[in-house]
Amino acid sequence: MSLPSMMSGVVLTGHGGADCLSWRDDLPVPLPGPGDVLIRVAAAGVNNTDINTRIGWYSKGDHAADDAAWTGTPLGLPRIQGIDVCGHIVAVGDGVDAARIGQRVLIEPCLHEANGQMLEQPWFLGSECDGGFAQYCRIAARHAHAIDCALTDEELASFPCSYSTAENLLTRAQVQADDRVLVTGASGGVGSAAVQLARARGATVIAMTSPAKAQSLLDLGADRTIARDADPVAELGQNAVDVVIDVVAGPEFPSLLDVLRPRGRYAVSGAIAGPIVDLDVRTLYLKDLTFFGCTALEPHVFGALIARIERGEVRPLLAETYPLAEIATAQAAFAEKGHIGKIVLRVP
Repeated sequence: MSLPSMMSGVVLTGHGGADCLSWRDDLPVPLPGPGDVLIRVAAAGVNNTDINTRIGWYSKGDHAADDAAWTGTPLGLPRIQGIDVCGHIVAVGDGVDAARIGQRVLIEPCLHEANGQMLEQPWFLGSECDGGFAQYCRIAARHAHAIDCALTDEELASFPCSYSTAENLLTRAQVQADDRVLVTGASGGVGSAAVQLARARGATVIAMTSPAKAQSLLDLGADRTIARDADPVAELGQNAVDVVIDVVAGPEFPSLLDVLRPRGRYAVSGAIAGPIVDLDVRTLYLKDLTFFGCTALEPHVFGALIARIERGEVRPLLAETYPLAEIATAQAAFAEKGHIGKIVLRVP
């Protein structure tokens, strides 16, 4: 097929509000280099990380422009964001089998190869390089995973970032069938994925969520729910769980350690309730706890996720869809946290 020279998409022009997102119809279509594939984007998910990058949340300094990317470096602007991508391969670069053209793929969000070279530190799609909020996206072929299932493009776009993050959390924390697992923020993208994936491993799952969403989490596979503002120790008792999967942090952090049994494991990949917490180091060392900070994916995690999707072990939770041009409205709806699962953008 012949490819256009220009495409439409949304460009991030600076750090701040939704006014920093600009619709453009004159973006050059990227050309696949050696080892690359070019993907015609069909759908792209809305994520905390895209919003956090836009507002400069990852910055630890006074100026977001100094260190606002995932890697703690300045974000290259303008940038096409979008870490969750489902699409079809339409062209390949040198060294890539042309038989891949036409494959439906999910893009692995954690990148170990870019521009024909292996990276010393992983990049993240839509942060260190352009992502899926446009009609085309270029990526190293190793990060475009073919998928064969009956789900729609929009449903598949709900998986990559949240579900791979959840699978990585469970993998790093070595969750097994006899574990009792507490999941915070369980109605969100990562939390609801963790509930499903922990259940698929045979673990007993306790989900922290709002009472209004409790039944939905039970239907998803949680064995029990507790209110998100409840004290886990008061609800479950001291030393009651083997693993905490946390995306919340914030002021209730100490109780998450109190509810862990001795030699328990705490894995974290988010801090939506606040990144600065109180830690009594005595709890950490007297209980022989193990902490896992989880960002970069373990090498086999994304492939394992693809296999779980194809086997039907997890299902998509598609809350709403919006046209890509309505990204500001979609991100505002996402920020209200009234949904369960994912909001996805349809790419024209």
